[in-house]
Amino acid sequence: MSSQPYYLKGSPINVRFNRVIGWLARHGLSLMGSAEMSVRGRKSGQMQRIPVNPHTYEGAQFLVSARGHSQWVRNMRVAGGGELRVGRKVRTFTAVEVPDEERLPILRAYLEKWGWEVNQYFDGVTAKSTDAEIVAAAPDHPVFRITVEG
Repeated sequence: MSSQPYYLKGSPINVRFNRVIGWLARHGLSLMGSAEMSVRGRKSGQMQRIPVNPHTYEGAQFLVSARGHSQWVRNMRVAGGGELRVGRKVRTFTAVEVPDEERLPILRAYLEKWGWEVNQYFDGVTAKSTDAEIVAAAPDHPVFRITVEG
């Protein structure tokens, strides 16, 4: 068992696809609710951009890291928020990480909506998996509750 946090690097095709999704969001076209997120880099201080799928569950909004403890997750933990952009509409938000033990219903709902896109990063766990299987995967997939300002 590795002591390193789970992270699955994107393939070259995934990286290109993400660039396209980010470009589309930046230019006003959201695919199924996607947006481009900007979060301040913890080392560089520069805004880092990545396409995300903001997810609404029980009236609250969440960001889920399907690939694990990625750079944006590490940056978010330090920055505590960022911006979501679709075209000219930029929404500033604050973020609080959801504890592992509270992630089960959020992850299940996320997999129900976005599983077609992200199941490959959940190592066999899907929306139809047991509660125990999703709970076991929860530490590998950080979740942030976001509050949009204004």
